[in-house]
Amino acid sequence: MANKFSQLRSQMSPAAQARAESKAQAMLAEMPLNELRQARGLSQKMLAEVLHVQQPSIAKLEKRTDMYLSTLRSHIEAMGGQLDVIARFPDGSVKIRNFTALGDNAPA
Repeated sequence: MANKFSQLRSQMSPAAQARAESKAQAMLAEMPLNELRQARGLSQKMLAEVLHVQQPSIAKLEKRTDMYLSTLRSHIEAMGGQLDVIARFPDGSVKIRNFTALGDNAPA
């Protein structure tokens, strides 16, 4: 019989648990759009229905490496999220506010 993950985790040293948690958080902090959609429990078809597009459009968008911010914003908002654009520099980070005015009528 397979062990429950909670049992296996409880047998790990505190240091190993902390390392595993750190790696898990790092993996969750960065992921491609398709993995983000799946992590949110959405299928391409479900997301397409929310965005009023066909499912192949979602598949195509998830493979793109370049897109309008308005397109990405719509995609993220359809998953229940909010898109922030942040510039990171050695001496700190700055949230770019120019894009907060993008609305539903912005080009996709």
